[in-house]
Amino acid sequence: MALQLAYYKENKKFVQTYEASMTRLYLNGRTETVRSCTIEATEFVKAMVENSVSTEEKIRLLKRACAKHQTLYRDAMSGKGVDRHLFALYVTCKGLKYESEFLTNVLMRPWTLSTSQTPHTQLDYSPDADLEVFRNKISPGGGFGPVSDDGYGVSYIFPNNSKIFFHVSSKKSCASTNSERFVKTLEESMDEMKALFGL
Repeated sequence: MALQLAYYKENKKFVQTYEASMTRLYLNGRTETVRSCTIEATEFVKAMVENSVSTEEKIRLLKRACAKHQTLYRDAMSGKGVDRHLFALYVTCKGLKYESEFLTNVLMRPWTLSTSQTPHTQLDYSPDADLEVFRNKISPGGGFGPVSDDGYGVSYIFPNNSKIFFHVSSKKSCASTNSERFVKTLEESMDEMKALFGL
């Protein structure tokens, strides 16, 4: 939700957002897409930028948006996602030399915000990450570039229960994007969300 809030605060609009979900529950499973810019997410973001909305209402909308996101993520993990199905239909149409205006329209829309959580470890135990070591870096982990020319690629890592690292990338050739600025707006957004709970 913080990514949606940060993007909206900078651009005053909502954009198609990609979040990778694993499908390792299936043999040779790879990924599915979670379309995280939901109606619930947009309602929360609009409430956050509106001073007249009460803290209690903002918390309610945040919880509702997070619940929707978790449902979409679980659905994607368990084979109930829609994007890989759409892609299979697209490939089938191409193989049959059939043009589908619907599939072309749906699959050619840009992913302006492309996000993915990088697993910190696949072990039961890992030592606590020392934030101070990485103070001058955006993220100790890897990242990826933006999918669209005017978008952001955002990789994030939870090394433990109290820290989060972000790797944000954008194209220097795009005048409207700036990774450093986005990170600052993202940090402000997370602070505002944290403040809702008196923390």
